[in-house]
Amino acid sequence: MKFDIFFSICQTPVDGYTPDEKTMFQNFFSQALLADELGASTAWVAETHLSCQIQKRNPQAVVPEFQGEIGLNTDLLQLAHVLFAKTKNINIGSAIMNIQSNGGPIAHAEAIRMALSLRGLEQNPRRLEIGFASGRFPFSNIPYGIHPRNTWEEAAWPVLKGKIFQEATEIFLRGIRGDIFASKDIREKILARSDFRSDQDWEKVLKAYGKNADQIKIDPYWNFDQIGIIPFEAPLEHLRLTIGCHDLATQIYANTFYPCGVFNLSITPTKQIEETHQAMMKHYHKDGGPWSRDLMPRTVLVFIDKDRKKARQKAQNALENYWKALEGTLDPAKIQNAVDNALVGDAEEINDEMQKRFHKDDRLMLWFDFNNHNNDEVCESMRLFFENINA
Repeated sequence: MKFDIFFSICQTPVDGYTPDEKTMFQNFFSQALLADELGASTAWVAETHLSCQIQKRNPQAVVPEFQGEIGLNTDLLQLAHVLFAKTKNINIGSAIMNIQSNGGPIAHAEAIRMALSLRGLEQNPRRLEIGFASGRFPFSNIPYGIHPRNTWEEAAWPVLKGKIFQEATEIFLRGIRGDIFASKDIREKILARSDFRSDQDWEKVLKAYGKNADQIKIDPYWNFDQIGIIPFEAPLEHLRLTIGCHDLATQIYANTFYPCGVFNLSITPTKQIEETHQAMMKHYHKDGGPWSRDLMPRTVLVFIDKDRKKARQKAQNALENYWKALEGTLDPAKIQNAVDNALVGDAEEINDEMQKRFHKDDRLMLWFDFNNHNNDEVCESMRLFFENINA
């Protein structure tokens, strides 16, 4: 198996203690440097935009019970330059970059090509792993114009927002690969009855639209004349892309433009994971070579201790605290399911569990800092895993 590491940089109270931002970043760099030393392949860093705490002051707060910030990293590329300078071997990745916020898909494509050009000046340039998606929370996109523009778009929003992400994806990937193009060259967005789960949902959209129609054409969310994204000579061989989207049609659509791996969670059903592998074997972009299982990195929580009982108690406490903070209530079934999907125990127990649950060629994004601000404890868990796991 291939072992990566995932960092959340989540600033929320744990046992009444909330580190300040400086401490959070210091802990991150301490753990990232250790991951490099221990041989982790890629350091994936969560990316979050706009304060969850400030958003709670507005109507329809998305995480009203959550204290602190779900993540502090707002710019993977800035962080990557610092981390590359401090490490020797590890690749740096975003999990996940929101290509609809912070200027949209053109701005992100341009920033990545610039970052690659700077990386290409190094003697031993390492890979930049860009995971991209539409963003976890709507409030991060709204200030950038990603919201319903009229009543019928509002009625269609559960479906329309997926088509907007497809529009953003095409613009982003064509920009990354160096196309010269305009918004008129982007595939049109069309709404039709087949996009909706029921006749009632479609009728609701048509009623808001004001007339009957077999389909509705949606105006672009990004309008622009012909553009070319610089630097033109960015070394794309140092880039690997992964799409954070569970819609197979969008995964396939992305691969019509550029090779894109696929993110999946450890809680994703095995059947869905294997079906995605089969689909990508057929649809993965030819320029990326043959599809391999490591092109689907999977997050997995790790609670490892020399004492099995202590490891299970750590997992139970961390997950209870997190879900209570996120939702304000505790669901025992949800907690138990989360514990069962994590890697919990001593090295022997985790080794056995990994052999049962994962394919020998899988790529895991190990998550050690989950709801834990004790940097020494997190680092000790990392050492225990990398020095004792043989999968």
